[in-house]
Amino acid sequence: MDLKEIQTLIKFVATQSVDEVEIEKKDFKLLIKKNAPQVLSAATVQPQIVQASIPAPQIAQPAAIPAQTPSAPAAPAKEQAASNLITIKSPMIGTFYRSSKPENPPFVNVGDEIKPGKVLCIIEAMKLFNEIESEVSGKIVKILVENNTPVEYDQPLFLVEP
Repeated sequence: MDLKEIQTLIKFVATQSVDEVEIEKKDFKLLIKKNAPQVLSAATVQPQIVQASIPAPQIAQPAAIPAQTPSAPAAPAKEQAASNLITIKSPMIGTFYRSSKPENPPFVNVGDEIKPGKVLCIIEAMKLFNEIESEVSGKIVKILVENNTPVEYDQPLFLVEP
C-alpha cells in the first residue's frame, strides 16, 4: 500500500460517516480512527493514524501531521477579526480552487456581493469537484485560503460582512 492510497483512506474516513477503517495484509496493518471533536477555538474532526505496522519506516504519520498544522493558526486569526463578520468554512477536506479552470476568472473576489446559492469556490475531494455555495448574503471582506491549496474540514475560507 503506497502513500497515496493511505491518504485516500484518511480522506474517506474524514468525509464519510465511518469512524474506523482497518486494513491487514501479509506484513502490513493499518488502523485509521476518527476521534470525537476536540474543542479548541472551533470544533474540528480530523482523522488520525492510531496504529501502523510497516516493515519500512512509517510514512503515514508524518504525512498526516503537516496536513493538520495549517488549520490551527487559521482559527485564532479569524476570531481576532471583527466580530460582526460571518466566516464561511470548508465542509470537507480537499483542495481549494477559486475558479473552475485555471484560465477562468475566480468565482468571487474581495468586495463582491454574494447571495445564498452563489458559487464561492470548488473543493476537490477524491477526484470529485464540489461547488461550495454561499448560505448567506453579504460582501466578501477577505479570502483566507490561497488557490490550489489543501483545506481541512471546518477550516475558514472566507470572511463575509452581512
